[in-house]
Order: sequence, then structure tokens, then C-alpha cells
Amino acid sequence: MKTDSISPNQYASIPMQSVGPFKLIGDVEADDLMVPMATYESPLWPSVARGARVAAHSGGIRVTVVDERMTRSILLEAPNASIATRHLRHIESRQAELQTIVAQSSRFAKLLKTHFQVVGNLIYLRFEFNTGDASGHNMATNAADRLIPWLLKHYPELKYVSISANYCTDKKVSAVNGILGRGKYVICETTIPRKFCKRFLKTTPEALVDLHIKKNLIGSIVSGGLRTANAHVANMLLGFYLATGQDAANIVEGSQAINHAEVTNNGDLYFSTTLPNLIVGTVGNGKGLDFVLNNLKQLGCTQKNVAPGVNARRLACIAGATAFCGELSLLAAQTNPGELMTTHLKLERD
Repeated sequence: MKTDSISPNQYASIPMQSVGPFKLIGDVEADDLMVPMATYESPLWPSVARGARVAAHSGGIRVTVVDERMTRSILLEAPNASIATRHLRHIESRQAELQTIVAQSSRFAKLLKTHFQVVGNLIYLRFEFNTGDASGHNMATNAADRLIPWLLKHYPELKYVSISANYCTDKKVSAVNGILGRGKYVICETTIPRKFCKRFLKTTPEALVDLHIKKNLIGSIVSGGLRTANAHVANMLLGFYLATGQDAANIVEGSQAINHAEVTNNGDLYFSTTLPNLIVGTVGNGKGLDFVLNNLKQLGCTQKNVAPGVNARRLACIAGATAFCGELSLLAAQTNPGELMTTHLKLERD
């Protein structure tokens, strides 16, 4: 195919609808928030709305940002493992010098930490950055691109192999992202009174917890799932990412989320969704499109005169809450035989 035959002004039309209202408490405060989602799977809209509705009646979704960082790993080669290890120990002691190089690439990029793995004579060096309101892919890569020549100059025994070493890990399922962190680490939780479980979710706390254990936990083990125990987090993240101008491929690591559910001493339902790898930003590529800008404004993520990173953290919290609501609603539906398929047939045919 000739690339010059493709117009940059062509767009894929995806149905989009705002759902809610959401009530958020904790690190983000919001009442009656309507959240846009772009998806072909129309049952997602009422399902997420149901989760938001029951959570709002229960006092809201508490959102907590545990951590945030963007990563880029580079691949270098040493003559042997002994030299690789010796140089890496020395590099670890020069964080201030490394940050000086990073600062030359962007006024928002800040080097937080380095991690490494040595395989034979290969060095997998993972840089972690704070990237402000940007998701940080390009910022982290640009910083790493500045660091490589500096490293090769100061450690001439090392050789360049690649700007990306797969130890980042970008858009791939891995354990390292959940362990070390990549993106925003967000936890969403609420306690739903028993009466609201029955009224809105048409189930009981006991039935939902039992299903969570047998489906999310044991089912994920049986399938060989890696750091994941959820029903369909990828569905909500994709809809949210497309509506807010995110790199949609990041749902791969973003959907490695873990649900937790238990019946409280009062007989109510505690439910949470933990998302350790939410990669979102409010500035950068795609954010200038009219519909994206309007959606970010709707979510309150275009605030002026705030500290770098505030808008992106708010967006991550809302993304996590959207996933949380879809998880809660789907699990409730699956406790009732036939409800899931009946709803899909009715809504998709309409």
C-alpha cells in the first residue's frame, strides 16, 4: 500500500457516550461526574453506569494514588558479566549526575530510580521517571537517548545494543511492571450495603464474593494469568482511553488489575480494584483533538495553575474508577444465570 494515499485527516468513528454519574472521594473529589467511553460494545455503557450508581448511593468510590512513574529500559553490552556488574554498581552511585543529563531533555522529566538485570554480558538498565502531566513514553525515551552517550563516554567498555530492552515493559504482559511500577498505581474501593447489592446489583455480597474467588482468583490461576485477577478491565480502559486520547495499546499492561472482595462484619460488600499500571496523560500526542479536549475538560483534567502531574493523576483516578464500576457490575450479573447474555442480546440488537 502506498502511504501517500492515506490522508491524515481520516478518522475512525467509534460510538461514544458519557456514563454515570460518578461520585469520587479520596485523592480525587467529584460529584455527579459523567465519564466518556468510546466503544462498539454498547452494553458497557449501562453496565458501568450501574456500578457508578450503586457506588454513589454507598458513599462514593474512594480512589488512592499509591505511586507514579514512567520507565524506559536500555540494552548495553559488556565484555563479560564481571565488568557489567562492576560498572552498574558505579552507575547506581551517580544518580545526581544522571539527573543532570535527564534535565537537559525536558524540564518536567525527573529521574527517580534505576534498576538492572544482567544476563551473561548483557545489561538491562531500567530508568524510572516522573513525567508530570504527560503519560511519558516519549519523555522517558528522549531522556534515555541522552543518557546512553553519557554512559558510553564514561564507561567505554560498554557497547550500545538498543534504546529499548523489553525490561520497561511497554505494551506487553509482564511481572516487572506490577512489582516495580509503570504509570499510575491506583486503588479504587467502596463498601456497598447489603440492601443496595440487592436493589441495584440484583445479588448478595456472599454470591459476589464466592464468584470472585472461583472466577477471578482460581480461574486466573488455572488460565496461567500473570499478576491479574479481574473480569474485563481491558473493556473499560479501552473505552476510556479512546475517549480521552490515550495510547490504547497500553491497556495490555493496564488491564493487569486485581479485584478484591469480602463480606464485612456487618454483612455488607467490600469491593476494590487495584490497577498498578495505568498509563495516562493530559498533554501530548492526541490531546489537541477537539473531542478529546472537550472530554478532558468534562472530567476536570485541564486545570490551569496547578502543580505538574495533578491533571494526569486525576485522570488516572477516573480511569480506575471506570474500570472498578464495570468490574462490579459484570460480576454481579454473572452471579445470575442468563443475565449476561440476555442483556447483551437486548442492548446490542437495539
